[in-house]
Amino acid sequence: MYTTRDDLPGGYRAHSDAPVIHLFTGPYVTMGAHRHEVPEGSKQLLAFVALRRRRVERRQAAGTLWPFGNEERASGNLRSALWRLRRAGINVLIADKGSLGLRAHVIVDLHLIDQWATRLNQGTASGRDLVISPSVFDALDLLPGWYDDWALMERERIRQRILHALEALSERLAAAGRFADAVEAAMLATSAEPLRESAQRTLIKAHIAEGNLTEARRSYRAYHDLVHRELGVTLSDDFSAGLGIPEARPSLAGRHRVALSPQGASAAHR
Repeated sequence: MYTTRDDLPGGYRAHSDAPVIHLFTGPYVTMGAHRHEVPEGSKQLLAFVALRRRRVERRQAAGTLWPFGNEERASGNLRSALWRLRRAGINVLIADKGSLGLRAHVIVDLHLIDQWATRLNQGTASGRDLVISPSVFDALDLLPGWYDDWALMERERIRQRILHALEALSERLAAAGRFADAVEAAMLATSAEPLRESAQRTLIKAHIAEGNLTEARRSYRAYHDLVHRELGVTLSDDFSAGLGIPEARPSLAGRHRVALSPQGASAAHR
């Protein structure tokens, strides 16, 4: 999927000549209508610096990205990666003898979606935030195939923020009467994390808000069966409490009933 400048989250529109670093399905860089491919030997450096919101020491970057070998070799790899970026016409980093950082006018898609999620989670979202950007699904799996510790930590951090944001977005959309969009936002969260209890509750509530009790019951039953099949337990009464629908399937005698937290369900699934 090629993320365009108009796909940026939160209704954001980049200035025509502002470089955009795309980490979702990337990394690559767009400048105006032109897409620039990042040289293979520079991808990790660009992503590492772009993930941070402050300058990083050259020594830290070199040691993290090239941990095997001595410091001199790691520094040489860093210089080579910077040179390849400049040679490719990607002039988005500023470097001095001691540190690296993004140039002031550079935009990073991850930063934008992080800000979008923050506004939704804090309840300060504006009308233009109440959309599902095409970037959201890609953001749930940041830098796929990268298994460095720094990439894994950021992937999980942004994943959790987006899941919470999708739940908040669904509730805001349902309150505004945009039920189809509310269901879609909740389904994005449940498809990304099927055992996430809060996402499943949000989906059921969106169906109920629209008056679709049949869909609400179907979603409840599907989640009930999933939890039993994957974890060997049945849903507790706490899950359906306050949803406004009768329990779609009676308790199964002799089976352990537990209340699943989103974190607990995710951990058990893994």
